[in-house]
Amino acid sequence: MIGLLQRVREAAVVIDGQEVARIGRGLLVFVGVQPADTPATAERLLERLLDYRVFADDAGRMNLGLRTIGGGLLLVPQFTLAADTTKGLRPSFTSAAPPALGQALFEYVVESARARHPVVGCGVFGADMQIALVNDGPVTFWLDVTAKA
Repeated sequence: MIGLLQRVREAAVVIDGQEVARIGRGLLVFVGVQPADTPATAERLLERLLDYRVFADDAGRMNLGLRTIGGGLLLVPQFTLAADTTKGLRPSFTSAAPPALGQALFEYVVESARARHPVVGCGVFGADMQIALVNDGPVTFWLDVTAKA
């Protein structure tokens, strides 16, 4: 499972002109699901997202995680993260999970996040979304997570 996280001052998701989610300071995370991903993979990604130290402490060092600062978490499904771009001029999506698995695992991450963190918003799987954000830093990380054996 892939999480492309961006530290933001604010972020929002709009679908058909309607805002469906918004956070203030926190993390905007684009989530890509791969065929071998499982609920265990989703759990590992979520744990890393909640505790990944990307926020500055009093000394200005990235030592604080999302839970510590009480920031928002905005999860957005993005199957294109799992694309194979190694050949040619057109991405291949054979390395992305089938839509049913992608949707199920994305929804699993959202439900698990809402059970563990007070401020969680999300995009809608399969929707044409417009994402607005104010990147803070910018700080962006690619997390590629596999389930623990």
